[in-house]
Amino acid sequence: MENRLRVRPTKSTLLSLRRQVVALQRGHDLLERKRELLTRLVHQRLKSYRELRVTVREALQGAYHWLSIAHMRMGSTQLRQAVLGLKPALSVYILPRSSIGVEYPTVTVESTPLQPVGLMWTDASFDEARRRMTEIAMLLAQLGEAETALWRLLTEQRKTRKRVNALKYNVIPRYQTTIRHIESVLSEEERNTLFQLKVMRSQLETAGEYRDVASC
Repeated sequence: MENRLRVRPTKSTLLSLRRQVVALQRGHDLLERKRELLTRLVHQRLKSYRELRVTVREALQGAYHWLSIAHMRMGSTQLRQAVLGLKPALSVYILPRSSIGVEYPTVTVESTPLQPVGLMWTDASFDEARRRMTEIAMLLAQLGEAETALWRLLTEQRKTRKRVNALKYNVIPRYQTTIRHIESVLSEEERNTLFQLKVMRSQLETAGEYRDVASC
C-alpha cells in the first residue's frame, strides 16, 4: 500500500485533507472509547460467566446424583412411566437486548409448580431429581444467555480494535503523509514563484538602467 493518497497537490486538496484528518481523528477517539468500554464489559461478563459455569457444573452433579438414586430405587421402566405425560415445568421468554450497540438475546425463565405424578410407587428421590433438573434448566438458560452475550461482545470488541488500529497505523498516517507532501510541493512552488519574480524584477531594473544610460 502506498504511503500517500493519489490526489492533486493543490491548496483546495490540502484544505480538504486537513478537514478529513480532523474527522478521522475524532472517529478514532470515539472508537477507542467504545473499545475500552467493550473491553471492560467483556471482562465483567467473563467473570460472571465463569462463576455461572462452576455453579452449573455443581448443580449438574447434584441433579444426576439424585437421578441415579431414583433410577436405582425405581428402575428404568417405572422411571420412564413416571416421566410420561409430565407437563413442562418452565416457561421461557426470549427478548432482544443491546449493550453499547451490541444486540443479544436475554432469556427469562419462570418455573411452574411441579405436577404431581400420582403414582404410589414413585420414590422421594424422583421428586428431588425433578426439582433439581428444573433448576438445571433455569441455570442452563442463564448460561446460554451469558455465553451468547459474551461471544457477541467479544466479537464486536475485536472488530472495534481492528478499526482503531487501522485508523491509527494506516489511514491517518497516510493522510498526514499526504498533507506533508502537498505542503512541501506548495512551498517549493511558492519559492520558485518568488525566485522568478525576483529574476523578472532584476531584469526590469537592469533594462531601466540601460534605457537611462542610452538616453544620456
